Amino acid sequence: MEYNFREIEPRWQKEWERRRTYRVDADASRPKYYVLDMFPYPSGAGLHVGHPLGYIASDIYTRYKRLCGFNVLHPMGFDAFGLPAEQYAIQTGQHPAVTTAQNVARYREQLDKLGFSYDWDRQVVTSDPAYYRWTQWAFLKMFDSYYCYDRQQARPIAELTEAFALRGTEGLHVACTERMEFTAAEWNAMDGKRRQEVLLNYRLAYRADTTVNWCEGLGTVLANDEVVNGLSVRGGFPVVQKRMKQWLLRVSAYAERLLDGMERLDWSDTAQLDRAQYRGADVFRHPGQRAETGDIHHTARYRFRMHVHGHRAGTRTGVRTDDRRTTGGGRALYRRDEEAFRARTDGRYQTGQRRFHRFLCD
Repeated sequence: MEYNFREIEPRWQKEWERRRTYRVDADASRPKYYVLDMFPYPSGAGLHVGHPLGYIASDIYTRYKRLCGFNVLHPMGFDAFGLPAEQYAIQTGQHPAVTTAQNVARYREQLDKLGFSYDWDRQVVTSDPAYYRWTQWAFLKMFDSYYCYDRQQARPIAELTEAFALRGTEGLHVACTERMEFTAAEWNAMDGKRRQEVLLNYRLAYRADTTVNWCEGLGTVLANDEVVNGLSVRGGFPVVQKRMKQWLLRVSAYAERLLDGMERLDWSDTAQLDRAQYRGADVFRHPGQRAETGDIHHTARYRFRMHVHGHRAGTRTGVRTDDRRTTGGGRALYRRDEEAFRARTDGRYQTGQRRFHRFLCD
């Protein structure tokens, strides 16, 4: 018998919507599981073949976990903010709020026709004020915080200003852009403008001069993956390196915690390596750094951290790296007392000992 999908599929899709078949509610009696897809940018062209390629796999896994008794949260959303939406609006001469709403509706219609088991009550649209108010809230929290190495956590910036007023920078073990030294008297003598400039040196969200990919044609800064052969991927406009003031996040302050935390995740080695490199997981020395941690300074593209187990000349030192290709960039190993050892590789990468290498200190 022929499968009449034009009649059967729409009928059951309407029934699933009526019953809210894939709605997810809190249920303490069942274990929780979270399956998250990468949110698409809702362009006017609609879905392309690459979208369902990944979504089908995650939906299969979602259904499998439900059958295993898990209460599975499997939402869908739309990465609808930023340059793509802006450029589409310019090209079509329409307001981006109008085109984005139309495109989101088009995408949802197509996703429903594919029969995915999304809980649409939990839909996320990044251009919705109900969503981005929380990104703004998170930014303000980071702006009003600094990172304390002693506690290994973010703390209110007000605590730092109180410390400055009492003892200046004496005994300070915090993340910063550059080392600063001043007394309590010097801090108390600063005017409001100067104090704010000093605090930007410590805030988790701060503004600083940095080299960026500037595209005059698009009127914005581009990420590295948005530039190919000196031209913007979108529009083909020239891109130049330019020093500009940018808002930055002091993610490197959390590098050690992020790497330690990933070891407890049930992720593949490839995924962990990708996350480590994305976060820039090199750990720089600071006064509050753990005694067993050293650092390697090098110019290789991939960055890594080291754990020093021995300091005597001729002893072996274990080196943890997130990519074996980075070890060729290491030229010196630095002790906490600033005395450097020349290091040479000794041994090959062992897949059984995940991302560990051996060095000899001469």
